[in-house]
Amino acid sequence: MLRNRSRRRVIMGCGGLAVGLVLLLAGGLYFLQRFYDGEVRRVSGALPTAGGRPSSSGRGENWLLIGSDRRADMPSMGARADTIMLVHLSGRGDRVSVIAIPRDGWVPVPGHGLTKINSAFAHGGPPLLIRTVEQLSRVRVDHYAALDFSGFVKMTDALGGVDVTVAKTTHDPMHDRTWQAGRHHLDGARALDFVRQRWNLPGGDLDRIKRQQAFLHALAAKALDTRNPIRIDRFVRAATRSVAVDDSVTSGTLRRLAHRLLRTSLMEYLTAPVDQTAERDGQSVVLLDEAEAGELFTAVREDRVGDYVSRNGAANAVDSVR
Repeated sequence: MLRNRSRRRVIMGCGGLAVGLVLLLAGGLYFLQRFYDGEVRRVSGALPTAGGRPSSSGRGENWLLIGSDRRADMPSMGARADTIMLVHLSGRGDRVSVIAIPRDGWVPVPGHGLTKINSAFAHGGPPLLIRTVEQLSRVRVDHYAALDFSGFVKMTDALGGVDVTVAKTTHDPMHDRTWQAGRHHLDGARALDFVRQRWNLPGGDLDRIKRQQAFLHALAAKALDTRNPIRIDRFVRAATRSVAVDDSVTSGTLRRLAHRLLRTSLMEYLTAPVDQTAERDGQSVVLLDEAEAGELFTAVREDRVGDYVSRNGAANAVDSVR
């Protein structure tokens, strides 16, 4: 069980995996839009068409972003969404709020009862996952994007690797890799193992989200610091080839997204409030704190995430993770 003191904490800094990649992708499209736009895949029918969806509040824009080990252009049926994030771009254009939803979150999935939220993607692809998130949050999803984790290998290698710091030595039995406490230089293969690990981490998938955010922080810093045009081209090519978006996303949509992300004054990262871990149907699940999650999602709908963070937020360091 999670300790009570963790129950009410909102974790800033978590869940930035997908939005960081979109930021970098959008930055490349902003300057080289026509060339790179042709590399971005569109997913037909990703957005739900059935009625009953939340109405748009007209306050900002919301993207649902997922990360998966399955290639972004491959069929999603049977696949699981390894990382799920709801990203809110404020109506004022001054902040971007990324809300990670634990993939083992035990929630109602339309047509399938209470089950893990990532199973919605397996059962019905993007439309069912979006319906599930909208039912959970009552926030309308405007756009969808999927990121292929294997693309991290090429993106990382294109930049010559990135550096992260591990706080305590831990062994990952799934990938047979031991991470000694200290600084690590990650090539693509090591980076993929780093963001995948959840075994032997105290918070399991919650710590896995932190690792993903720390990696993205390092990747973004390296990309922004790179002046070599060949490396930049290789990096943006790898990023665009690892992304798929819904078919309503045009080059103009990406251009506007790029403009907004490049001029925003604050990017904040949160995790949907968690009550405790539990066991349901013989599997480990995460129970969300319904009251606090409701408060957070209300803040999204009303474009008041900043107020919510001021009341509940706690910064999460990215310079050292488990």
